[in-house]
Amino acid sequence: MTESTINKPAGSVPGDYLANDDELSLIDVMQVIAENLRLLILGPLLVGVIALAISFAITPTFTATAKFLPPQQQQSAALGMLQSLGGLGGLAGAAAGIKNPSDQYVAFLRTNTVQDALIDKFALMERYEQEYRQSTRKTLDGNTRINAGKDGLITVEFDDHDPKFAANVANTYVAELGELLNRLAITEAQQRRVFFEKQLASTKENLIRAEQALAASGVSPSALNANPSTALEGPARLRAQVTAQEVRLAAMRSYLTETAPEFRQAQAELSALRNQLSKAEREQPAGNVGGNDYIAKYREFKYQETLFDLFARQFETAKIDESREGASIQVVDVANPPELKSKPKRATIAVAATFIAGFLLLIFVFVRQILWAGGRDPVAAEKLGKLRTTFRRALGR
Repeated sequence: MTESTINKPAGSVPGDYLANDDELSLIDVMQVIAENLRLLILGPLLVGVIALAISFAITPTFTATAKFLPPQQQQSAALGMLQSLGGLGGLAGAAAGIKNPSDQYVAFLRTNTVQDALIDKFALMERYEQEYRQSTRKTLDGNTRINAGKDGLITVEFDDHDPKFAANVANTYVAELGELLNRLAITEAQQRRVFFEKQLASTKENLIRAEQALAASGVSPSALNANPSTALEGPARLRAQVTAQEVRLAAMRSYLTETAPEFRQAQAELSALRNQLSKAEREQPAGNVGGNDYIAKYREFKYQETLFDLFARQFETAKIDESREGASIQVVDVANPPELKSKPKRATIAVAATFIAGFLLLIFVFVRQILWAGGRDPVAAEKLGKLRTTFRRALGR
């Protein structure tokens, strides 16, 4: 406390101690608070009571919660079989599982596909009084919370004023995710199954054409299969292995760089297979000059037959792995209509309003005291005038 404060006359007006000092001591601050104690106590309490009363007029919000376990991926039994098939051994890596499946399923739940299905099913544009679908999606997203826990469970929470409606929407989120997953290949086995299904269909068509061409040459495929010629079958099988290895390299490019050891090893294997094929083709007997070149046609037939056999085995293995993965969504907790509201939290609103009002009133008291003191002291009045000028310039006035 400064000397000027101590030597104040006894009849000084409240607040005069602010007029002669550039700094406020702790006693000065306490004096200001003491002079306005009633306002600083009763004002916040009144605001808190008003806020509490207003909170009773707010329509309560209910939160429905649904929990489910997403499809689980596990180590595929096909990996060992893929290794035994040489050229197709790396395909499992191309269809590798997702690093964080739970996060991906959360992203699926937030897609426009799922949200639009909910909007149409529950007429949310009319319920939220929105003119555009995009605005309705934002409102829906604001009322929804989707989280993936460390325990592997995904939680869907939905807020609405109607508890039954909230429960229906939360459960429909899970149902729509299941519908979406039925149209997508998500797991490693599903990806392999879809891939080999396409390859199998394409190879089957090529095999039929090769068999028809061979039959048109006058040579019966059954007769050739009954007494096959190793000299003809060898190149065909090598050619199929080269094709499979090329498929493997194409798939590896999606997740490996060309400098990776695995990629270089696959390139070396492809080069070796091509050399073997080239050598075997040089040792092949020349085909007929005319159109009835049954050797070339038989070669093509055996090539397509080998590919079809490889893809068929992989397709069946992928289907078995897919059935073992448990690709269906397992609902742990079905969303039921909540019995208690989640919002508004009346006690929190009242306490927060009380503290905010007290803080604002405290600032008001000190600002009022400074302005009061400034009106009685020329030096303080001059400083306040400069402060007002600075604010006007900052505001462009």
